[in-house]
Amino acid sequence: MVPVIALVGRPNVGKSTMFNRLTRTRDAIVGDLSGLTRDRQYGEAKWQGRSYILIDTGGISGDEHGMDEKMAEQSLLAIEEADVVLFLVDARAGYTAADQMIGEHLRKRNKRSYVVANKIDNIDENLARAEFSPMGLGDAIPVAGAHGRGISQMLEIALREFPRDEDEPEEGVEVEEVAEGQEAKRIPGPSEKDGIKIAIIGRPNVGKSTLVNRMLGEDRVIVYDEPGTTRDSIYIPFERNEEKYTLIDTAGVRKRGKIHEEVEKFSVVKTLQAIESANVVLLLLDATQGVTDQDAHIAGYILESGRAVVIAINKWDAVDSYQREQLHRQIETRLPFLKFAALHFISAIRRQGLGPVWQAIAQAHKSATRKMSTPVLTRLLLEAVQFQSPQRSGMFRPKLRYAHQGGMNPPVIVIHGNSLEHVTDAYKRFLEGRFRKEFDLVGTPMRIEFKTSHNPYADKEKD
Repeated sequence: MVPVIALVGRPNVGKSTMFNRLTRTRDAIVGDLSGLTRDRQYGEAKWQGRSYILIDTGGISGDEHGMDEKMAEQSLLAIEEADVVLFLVDARAGYTAADQMIGEHLRKRNKRSYVVANKIDNIDENLARAEFSPMGLGDAIPVAGAHGRGISQMLEIALREFPRDEDEPEEGVEVEEVAEGQEAKRIPGPSEKDGIKIAIIGRPNVGKSTLVNRMLGEDRVIVYDEPGTTRDSIYIPFERNEEKYTLIDTAGVRKRGKIHEEVEKFSVVKTLQAIESANVVLLLLDATQGVTDQDAHIAGYILESGRAVVIAINKWDAVDSYQREQLHRQIETRLPFLKFAALHFISAIRRQGLGPVWQAIAQAHKSATRKMSTPVLTRLLLEAVQFQSPQRSGMFRPKLRYAHQGGMNPPVIVIHGNSLEHVTDAYKRFLEGRFRKEFDLVGTPMRIEFKTSHNPYADKEKD
């Protein structure tokens, strides 16, 4: 089994910085502000032939209330999941009452735990060890997470009792490790082995985290009655009916004028990155607030990304028949460009309507990755031209000769011919409808590209 290591500690002791360095990513939000990490963040890492799973957690202060209490619960769950706990403390701040409380909890749980004295820049290492010795968890490991000092020693201690991977390199072969002073580098998000990636997108407080927990069947992410609870994009791999998925819980996207905090700007960037890395985007709307201009802006982001999309109207049980009728009209008028998307009405808190949503996600992903043969596309194209020819533009009438698939996710159809720059948008929509019907493309945008053949005699005629 791959070992699991949890990073725990007080707020702002450097857990997310350590997470980014060990996973070689920038997946965790980092800033000079406590409480940035709220949900558990998972990442894969490898060091000297040993693979392990790393969990970043929110800070535990001991006097939590409200949402901070929910954050602390997530951190305690991470401790229970972990095989090893790296307990980060701040060498500059010294030994605090919160450190003592966390240390006592770890001793009671009988977890394999190591104290990591972070931020030892310009601090005597021996003094740092002595400062935290009263915790009774052994000598503190001195590190400087931001600069990579002491990381190799820390990993050697944390992983020494776990076997190396089966595909471990032979003796004498150089292996990649977290060298001191090495900068973190960006790696891609979840790969295809993680199955269908589903990003839950919407405005703040529409119920995204509640929906994620209901789809997973556990309280995996923090749910709190306050906008902006989720700050980071949380990737959660899981299996359903023997199919692999990765759910991505994202921060709510506000209007640009209302994004004040630097942290919130990072959250929006993370959300847009989640859209790009997803296979299917689940756009969540709030039935009690209707379809707002901001919902339309978010839908525009999704359309521009070319991702398959399913629309879910949450809190459907909280509105009457008149409000429901108004919602249908608002969807028609404000989201006409998402007519291809399946529409579902759900109640996340009551677990109502989630089955059809899963079916729509599967259908959207299937449509986005559909393979379309050149003979069939060309036959459909010629049949469409025979049924209705493209409109003449002055002396030119577009001639459509053949078509082939130019890409997937979203499907791209490339049409070749002459004078295709004169094809109208209306005729382009007509062709799209014919292709969609034939291949049963539901839930995915489609792009049609025209390539006009060059006339070899055009230049000679000018001469």
